[in-house]
Amino acid sequence: MHAFGLLPRIAWDDGLRAAWRPGEAGAREALRTFCEGALSAYAGQRDRPDRRGTSRLSPHLHFGELSPRQVVRALEDGARRHGRARLGEAVEAYLREIGWREFAHHLLYHFPQTPEANLDASFDAFAWAEPDAETLARWQRGRTGVPIVDAGMRELWTTGWMHNRVRMIVASFLTKNLRLHWRHGARWFWDTLVDADLANNTQGWQWSAGTGADAAPYFRIFNPVAQARKFDPEGAYVRRWIPELAEAPPELLHEPWRDAALLARSGYPPPMVDLKTSRVAALAAWQRMRGR
Repeated sequence: MHAFGLLPRIAWDDGLRAAWRPGEAGAREALRTFCEGALSAYAGQRDRPDRRGTSRLSPHLHFGELSPRQVVRALEDGARRHGRARLGEAVEAYLREIGWREFAHHLLYHFPQTPEANLDASFDAFAWAEPDAETLARWQRGRTGVPIVDAGMRELWTTGWMHNRVRMIVASFLTKNLRLHWRHGARWFWDTLVDADLANNTQGWQWSAGTGADAAPYFRIFNPVAQARKFDPEGAYVRRWIPELAEAPPELLHEPWRDAALLARSGYPPPMVDLKTSRVAALAAWQRMRGR
């Protein structure tokens, strides 16, 4: 790499180097770490971005360094060794995620248009907002003014990965509070995720936007403040990725706009949209589409 001058001149890849060990050896190590650690509490901890409660195997699965069959075998072996009573629920929860991943490939095979087109064609008539460069850039760079959204987008840019619960939160914010088409989010994730699998990326965004198979209904709009309080209750995740708010008092951490002095002192931006007003506007657009 050095000899051919292929390394980046700007060290944008430092965060990725620190977060991942590519290759089959790294994949086996990650699988072993998961089976011996986070797996036992997976069912209850997988939605907590402040904890290492997920497998982080998605990049290795995407690049073929692990196969789904290898993962299933390792989980089943662990359940046999340690007893179904202790690991059975966790194994079943994780196997459902592997099944969902495979279902995404089934969908892409049978509906090859879905990376660009709504699976639910009724959304072709939905009044998506016209994108502008500044709005999209603030979302991409983690400058929306909504801490849990910005923490996720900064984690993505630094490490090439984002916790799955936070992926759903940032997707809901883009497609509902900002009312931008899910394709804008899918393209950014495609450019930045180390696990950017076409089938799963497409399915995830269409699910969040309400346009896909077995999708969350469009009227299910995540409240990012409520989500942050539930899944990052001590604020460790937000404080890690948003150093401007590291010293914010707990009662203001997830909605710092309640204190103008805190925003001024920290340099953190006010929210780019009002969460309640934008929710109402998204629901009104959905109702208009349904009435056609």
